[in-house]
Amino acid sequence: MKFEIGDKVVVRITNEEGEVVDIINDKMVMVDVRGVKFPAYVDQLDFPYFKRFTEKKLFPEKPKPKTYIDQVPKEKIRELPRREPNGVWITFIPRFETDEFGDDVVTLLKVHLHNQNDQGYQFTYHLNYFGNPEFELKNQVLAFQDFYIHDIAFEDLNDSPSYWFEFSLLSPDKKKADYFEASLKLKPKQLFAKIQEIREKGEPTFSYQLFKQYPDKVEEEKVELGKLAAAGFKMYEASKAKQHLPPARTVIDLHIEKLTDNWKNMSNGEILQLQVDEFEKYYELALAHYQPMLTVIHGVGSGRLRDEIHDILRHRKQVKYFVNQYHPSYGYGATEIYFQY
Repeated sequence: MKFEIGDKVVVRITNEEGEVVDIINDKMVMVDVRGVKFPAYVDQLDFPYFKRFTEKKLFPEKPKPKTYIDQVPKEKIRELPRREPNGVWITFIPRFETDEFGDDVVTLLKVHLHNQNDQGYQFTYHLNYFGNPEFELKNQVLAFQDFYIHDIAFEDLNDSPSYWFEFSLLSPDKKKADYFEASLKLKPKQLFAKIQEIREKGEPTFSYQLFKQYPDKVEEEKVELGKLAAAGFKMYEASKAKQHLPPARTVIDLHIEKLTDNWKNMSNGEILQLQVDEFEKYYELALAHYQPMLTVIHGVGSGRLRDEIHDILRHRKQVKYFVNQYHPSYGYGATEIYFQY
């Protein structure tokens, strides 16, 4: 390796001086130039000693005659080219190392938040594995700046990581939303394919856009209760709303023949959607009635309905945990859900 962390370097293309802040692999390093961090190939960098030596004069020049203030011409103000906003991105930088067989393998991913907009944001970041919190960070990212978040070990990518953000403006604007949520969930197969793709293209990073523009505030429509009552709608006090809800169940059976008689004329996609809608209905009722648990019978089959339900449960904060229940009374295919309030 030609460079080490802390080395002062010169970017050959722009002739700008910077500092090596991280080693990505044998061919690439992370460089910081005036607060902007970016990956660069080592053959694009050089040590600054030769540049400084050639710029230094061997013999001092004769002093120039004094110039008085009224002799200095007014400087023309030059407008720098304006960068077009391009949204906020989450960027992954794979770090490669050579194993004992001489192959380059990924050991970890460096996660960065890249703000390509002309306004700064406060943000809260959560990393979850299988829906369970693993890492949290609160900070801010300025306009047109890059923010390093943390590293993720490569072996942890099999644990269904999900990346969740909540953004708010550094400079509040009455016309803009108070906060904005954005998230990214990648399956391990997608991540591995993306890493292979950038290796083949010789690219150092891959990114996903979290949002293009920060959203405007949505004005809530005011509802006149008197008009609703006059139109025949039933009105209840909020404190008594629970007693007007449909009854909840502790066990729901999602076998399609239990839900409709017309299932033979439905496609597989329509059947799955009806089953998921029924699950969502009784899930919400269980929460509204503060049930400690709910058992969902989904059967064995191909496992598509079970996987769909489990994927939903991993992202619900009211779920304390859930387990598969292979009991004969449930047809060897059910999930027990335990809630936390």
